[in-house]
Amino acid sequence: MTRTLYLFCSAAPPVFDVATVIEEAQARGWDVCLGLTPTASKWLASSIDGLAVLTGHPVRSEYRAPGEPDVWPEADAILFAPMTFNSVNEWALGLTSKWVVGVVAEGIGKGIPIVAMPCVNAAYAQHPALDESVARLRAVGVTVLYGEGGFVPNQPGQGRPSEYPWNLALDTIEQR
Repeated sequence: MTRTLYLFCSAAPPVFDVATVIEEAQARGWDVCLGLTPTASKWLASSIDGLAVLTGHPVRSEYRAPGEPDVWPEADAILFAPMTFNSVNEWALGLTSKWVVGVVAEGIGKGIPIVAMPCVNAAYAQHPALDESVARLRAVGVTVLYGEGGFVPNQPGQGRPSEYPWNLALDTIEQR
C-alpha cells in the first residue's frame, strides 16, 4: 500500500536539495506531493516542471480556486522542512495566508501526523517568538525537530545546508 507524504518547504537553503529528498522518500515507499511557500517556489522556478515529473503530481504553492478539483491524494503524513522563522510563527499563530501554512494548520485538526523541522540561524533563535511557537506546535501534537536531537541553529552567514538533517526528518515521519 502506498502512503502519501506531503513535503512542504519554505525558502531556506536546504530547499535546493529537495529532489534528493523526494527520491529518498520515494525509496522508502512514499508517494510524495511537493508544496512550497511562494518564495521557495520562486527560488525553485527553473526546477518546478522537473519536480512535478519526479513526484508525478503538480507542485503547489497557492490555494486552489473554489470548485477547482484537488489534484493530490489525501495525505497520510506531512513533513514541513525546511521551515523558516516566518513560517513557524505564522503556523503557530494560525495565520494562513500561505497555502502550505493553511494545510498544516488544518492538518492538526484532521489528526494528520506532522513533522516539522525549522531552519533558522542563531540570531533568529534568540527571538522569543520562536521558542513560543515551537512550544505551541508541540502542545498540539506536531513533532518539531528543533534543538537537541533536531536542527540546531548556526551563526548568521555560516549556514551549512549540506548538513541539514533531512534523514532525521524522514526517519521521524516513518515513526509517526
